[in-house]
Amino acid sequence: MTRAATLAGAAVLAVAVAGWLALVQVFWLPLRIGGVLVPLSVLAAAAGNFLLVEGAHRLTGSRLVAVLPAVTWLAVALSATARRPEGDLIAVGTGGLGTVTLAFLGLGVVGAAVAVGRVLATPARTGRAVPSQGASGAQR
Repeated sequence: MTRAATLAGAAVLAVAVAGWLALVQVFWLPLRIGGVLVPLSVLAAAAGNFLLVEGAHRLTGSRLVAVLPAVTWLAVALSATARRPEGDLIAVGTGGLGTVTLAFLGLGVVGAAVAVGRVLATPARTGRAVPSQGASGAQR
């Protein structure tokens, strides 16, 4: 299989996993156990975004494929805050749930931004062989 086909497959997989994760996290926002609001989606968003971006970069070596999960998560999470034509709102912004929603959006973006920053700060792979060096550091 060619490198382009492998990267395209990895990109599709990264987008699918990020979209699924974002959708699950959005629906976890109102999670309550014994009547107490549990911010599980906030932790999942911060850790999940970081790990998805880092994992995509480690597996493919492509910066573009690594950034795709963060962009996908952001698109799904922001679309959940928009009112639907019927007037429904998935991610609400009032009371304790509003605080959890803001933390979800904020920390999810921070997790993704830190990971994307780390990916973009790494030197790009050029595919060229690096000349070997001896013990003194001189090229052979």
